Amino acid sequence: MDPYITEWLNLAVRWVHMITGVAWIGASFYFVWLENNLNRENPKEGLSGDLWAIHGGGIYHLEKYKLAPPKMPETLHWFKWEAYFTWITGVALLTIVFYSNADIYLVKPGSGIEPMTAVAIGVGSLIAGWFVYDFLCDSALGKKPMLLGIVLFVFLVFASWALSLVFSGRGAYIHVGAIIGTIMVGNVFRIIMPAQRGLVKAIEEGTEPDPELPAKGLLRSRHNNYLTLPVLFIMISNHFPSTYGNEYNWAILAGLSVISVLVRHYFNTRHGSQKYAWTIPTAALGLVCLAFVSAPQSNAPSAASSHSHDAVAPSGNEGATMFVSVKGIILERCTVCHSQSPTHPAFATAPAGVILDTPEQMQLEVSRIVAQTVTTNIMPLGNLTQMTQEERALIGKWAEGGAQIQ
Repeated sequence: MDPYITEWLNLAVRWVHMITGVAWIGASFYFVWLENNLNRENPKEGLSGDLWAIHGGGIYHLEKYKLAPPKMPETLHWFKWEAYFTWITGVALLTIVFYSNADIYLVKPGSGIEPMTAVAIGVGSLIAGWFVYDFLCDSALGKKPMLLGIVLFVFLVFASWALSLVFSGRGAYIHVGAIIGTIMVGNVFRIIMPAQRGLVKAIEEGTEPDPELPAKGLLRSRHNNYLTLPVLFIMISNHFPSTYGNEYNWAILAGLSVISVLVRHYFNTRHGSQKYAWTIPTAALGLVCLAFVSAPQSNAPSAASSHSHDAVAPSGNEGATMFVSVKGIILERCTVCHSQSPTHPAFATAPAGVILDTPEQMQLEVSRIVAQTVTTNIMPLGNLTQMTQEERALIGKWAEGGAQIQ
């Protein structure tokens, strides 16, 4: 497919994915807030609580029934299509970006995995993820929510580690997000919606609702609530190569997920008391610690060479001479994509607008070049142009010496 068409298709699907995702997560956050802030003191007969609110120039009065009103309303609003379309567009985006260019974005350099095999592993991980999760929830662990949560966390960390063995950092991250997204929409489609339909049907027929389905729906809804922030991070993670490009990217993702859950737990419980207020500073401290322990070694570029004088910045002539080699490396390894006129068939324009055709452009983008090729080794994508570790070290040494071009 023409790369220009692919780019606009990517844009359109990504935009819809973002819109529907905001609608889904926004509705989820709102109803959690609504539930937590109901006034439950001396409610009217048949109610479990009510709430007064002001927004957009109007005053609202919301009431929640213990079960249902004496007569079901003609119009009852359901919340499901936001979830369904978020997942549908997410899978479409996964196909457009990662599966159609698996050799660039998905396959881990040096893994020896064929692109179609990687795609099959990716699709299989989504299916397996749902069935493992569903099995665990329906097992005896379902009666022990805390233990179940720990087991599910360990399962997702294991999935992240396993996927990082065969996928690029970005590919592994996005598939963990896709597994979580599949679990969340599966909860809506397979558990939450049937439970709500069963409740409405029982009320309309005047029969006793089955208590098991609502209980399952509540458990799955709680899982969805706590999974939202980890998913949101994964959606933006491709902007942060220091996370997915790290050697221990799976552990970093696990740490960020714990931080996200702590933040979400505070907002879920702050209406009752402030006994979980400690989670916010703990999450902030955890973020700082995670950034510290995952920081690249400051001497990483120069460590690649065994000569003691490598740590000394080169003189002007040495720097210019070194740049001759660096320029050749960048032109051969990078400008296939990062050029005013990319020669790689997957790109109509330079990714992220980074163009490296001239020495001045290379000097201007030196921090990005070092971050992507030396610090994290995530570029070139899929290492399709076979940049060597010696070449990466030379780029790092050139940058350390002031990135001289003449």
